[in-house]
Amino acid sequence: MSMNEMEAKVNELRELRRMADELAGEIAALEDGLKAYMTANGADELHGPTFRITWKEVTSSRLDSKALKVAAPELWQRFSKQTTARRFVLA
Repeated sequence: MSMNEMEAKVNELRELRRMADELAGEIAALEDGLKAYMTANGADELHGPTFRITWKEVTSSRLDSKALKVAAPELWQRFSKQTTARRFVLA
């Protein structure tokens, strides 16, 4: 790949990321408006002819690995594992 082709791909990637950020902001604004409406009306579900929206509390349990590491470091060490990943960064 030539340097000109590389530059074109980087520029296209930057523009697409900018557009994705803009869309993410618009999506969040629409979701926030719907959530505000639901909160104001005390609704955790909305139904329409072409949609169903739910916005409910969900409770989940997760392991607090930091607390486990302090309270039982040998147990934390026994069950922890390292992972390796590659990170793509465009600066």
